Amino acid sequence: MRVLLSGANGFIGSALADALRSRGDVVVPVTRRPSGPGEVGVDLGAGRLETSRLPGGSLEGVDASVHLAGAPIIGRWTTRRQEEIRSSRIALGELIARSLAALERRPAVHVTGSAIGIYGDRGEELLDESSETGSGFLADVCRAWEAAAEPAAAAGIRTVTVRTGIVIGRGGALGPQLPLFKLGLGGRLGSGRQWVSWISLRDEVGAILHALSDGGLTGAVNATSPNPVRNEEFTAALARALRRPAVLAVPAAALKLALGAGPAEEMLLASQRVRPSRLLGSDYRFAEPTLEEALATALG
Repeated sequence: MRVLLSGANGFIGSALADALRSRGDVVVPVTRRPSGPGEVGVDLGAGRLETSRLPGGSLEGVDASVHLAGAPIIGRWTTRRQEEIRSSRIALGELIARSLAALERRPAVHVTGSAIGIYGDRGEELLDESSETGSGFLADVCRAWEAAAEPAAAAGIRTVTVRTGIVIGRGGALGPQLPLFKLGLGGRLGSGRQWVSWISLRDEVGAILHALSDGGLTGAVNATSPNPVRNEEFTAALARALRRPAVLAVPAAALKLALGAGPAEEMLLASQRVRPSRLLGSDYRFAEPTLEEALATALG
């Protein structure tokens, strides 16, 4: 297949690109920097994709599309940062979807990223794809991110929105935590009772490949392990994997002071107990269903 891919240099996108190429697919990267041969450039101001560096000068012949681009959400959510978070996902997502819909030979499938942040802070509630969406900045971003793919769906392209949890792999969410944990200074966040829904990088890539190939999948698909854990359990498992103690706790007030109330409450303290019902129902087999397996791979 020829697969259009935004975010090809990111944490998830680079792993997906490697997996696609390893099985013989051709990756067509979408890039915000000046495009090179075989790449697609982006001009958000003009509302167009620059395809002159592609064979034939157009997207015609692309078999599938995956939109994973997105500015990092870690850090204080200043007005400028919020706009970067939104535009990199929503404006680009809509541009890609409209461009695919305008083709004479449209791709069979369009997969767009999303996140379990769409559910908001839900306490002990068990969530699946049929659950109502929640409130907050991240929930609003995710709803608009998913809605940006509607032009592709309206044109008859099978469209899947992959709602990803915390991805466990080399780098990613583990990166900022490892130095403290290696020093024995890691600890639970707030009460530690909040649910953490995670997925290994290997299964995140596997879920996207599954969405590309399974013609029965459409709409929202949760990309999370079937075994969510509480933050205190996550902390203990990471400490064990590193053979370090983790007896400390970071008060919620300290997190809010360091990051701002919004990022702390929605990223670190929110409780999201998510079940990947549609993946399980489509017979996807998790390669690393337990946190211990995922951490062993991620930590080498």
